[in-house]
Amino acid sequence: MTRVVLLGASPGPNSPSGRPLLAALPGSPTVTGRLHGQLASLDPRPTTIARAEDAPDYRGYPGTLVETADLAGDLNALADAIEGTTESLLILPADSLVHDELIYQITKSKRGALALVAKEPKLQDESAERSAEEDHVPIGEAQPEIGDHVFEGLPVRARVGKSRVVSVGSAFHAITRPNAVLLGPLHLHHKHAPTLAEAARELAGMAHLLGPEDDLVQLLVLCLVRRGVSVGIRGRRDLFYRRIRTQEEADEAQVAMAEFNEDRARLNNAVKGADGFFTTYFVSTYSRFIARWAARRGLTPNQVTLISIFLGVAAAACFATGTRTGAVAGAVLIYFAFVFDCVDGQVARYARKFGVLGAWLDATFDRFKEYVVFFGLAVGAAVAGQGDVWTLALIALAVQSVRHLLDFSFGAANRRKPPSPLPTLSLTISPDTELRSALEQRRVARRTGVRGLLKMWSKLGRIRLVHWARKMIVFPIGERFAAIAITSAFFEPRVTFLTLVIWGSIAFAYTLTGRLMRSLA
Repeated sequence: MTRVVLLGASPGPNSPSGRPLLAALPGSPTVTGRLHGQLASLDPRPTTIARAEDAPDYRGYPGTLVETADLAGDLNALADAIEGTTESLLILPADSLVHDELIYQITKSKRGALALVAKEPKLQDESAERSAEEDHVPIGEAQPEIGDHVFEGLPVRARVGKSRVVSVGSAFHAITRPNAVLLGPLHLHHKHAPTLAEAARELAGMAHLLGPEDDLVQLLVLCLVRRGVSVGIRGRRDLFYRRIRTQEEADEAQVAMAEFNEDRARLNNAVKGADGFFTTYFVSTYSRFIARWAARRGLTPNQVTLISIFLGVAAAACFATGTRTGAVAGAVLIYFAFVFDCVDGQVARYARKFGVLGAWLDATFDRFKEYVVFFGLAVGAAVAGQGDVWTLALIALAVQSVRHLLDFSFGAANRRKPPSPLPTLSLTISPDTELRSALEQRRVARRTGVRGLLKMWSKLGRIRLVHWARKMIVFPIGERFAAIAITSAFFEPRVTFLTLVIWGSIAFAYTLTGRLMRSLA
């Protein structure tokens, strides 16, 4: 379960006005009413924090309504609502018009904290860089400021990097080169709830230093960042999110929202974003549509897994015939066995049907299909009189088994490793200069020695050719099945096993070297 806190109290000109209706939707629900319906599966009784004058707009909805008088009351009420929770938290404005899929993606994030952001247009960021250069101030030493311009109806008072929030400002807290706004939703692991509650109470005591334009979500992220919590970021991408404050905004937002294809976004999200080259270009381009077709007809991920297993066993049987026709048929079948191996996960993500049994079946029978095909190829070579390839088959199996063991052991060790602590800064200090300086020192330290080499190799991954070369060299399952299919269709099994042993050994050496370096770093 997830504990949901709705923020009906949004200071200053951002306060919601009445109950805007969504006339284009069945039943013409209010914005808040629709949001309650969307969140019912997460928390049927959310906590809503609202100013006393706005409280009537939130009565009648399920959950707890907490009335406050000012910003200090908002922060203290938020601290009371989340303190001691043992569940993940979803904090978002009660005036949010948002796609279901966006809520799902945010709440399923593995980040300890995640905020929805919108970056300013690149042109504005470039003009800020030019301005700093014209003033003869190096970019890294630009002076902190109180962000006074607005983007997406919110003050631009956040500095975000590639993957997380770097700094946040307020009417009191100056920020170096702000470049983004915090739109609203904030997802938080329960381990960070005490930190946020304590910082929110401290900030409540400083409420007289804050301004009417300071947004409550912005202030909460400020608390987290200055307490050293890594707050990840994500954009709306191909999904819709907007705060609705008036009926006119509601009408405009409904038209804008209708232009988004939520189902396509959900389908695209069902495909893993970090797949290998072969999977990305020769499977996922169409497998997602098979997944949607299967999900809409009630097929479960486990049933699709069984189809994949059947095709893998059938491929092994074809290889075992020792004929060229059998080899070609086996190559086709092993390709489609892999296609359905991808489809089962895509069905699970699209239909949101996850289970321990399914995850275990998928991981276990991936290995089973691969090894039973090894067996079929070896038998086929013996039947066709192409020589004894059993030794090569056993070496290929051993190489792959050791690689799987390495992956499992490193993953388990990595999960136990505590995250690197981020620098902190007291809420009573206005400029973020010390925070940015500490982050810069941290970055410099990572550019030396083994860390520096890893950083350089990571940056090279931005080059598309290098990115895909790195994906392929580790010989992921898509490339392995492709290698088996192609070599078995055109050559003898001996060539297939030699390809698996040589490429697998190179992948093992590359992976082992990388993980040793990461362990040393």
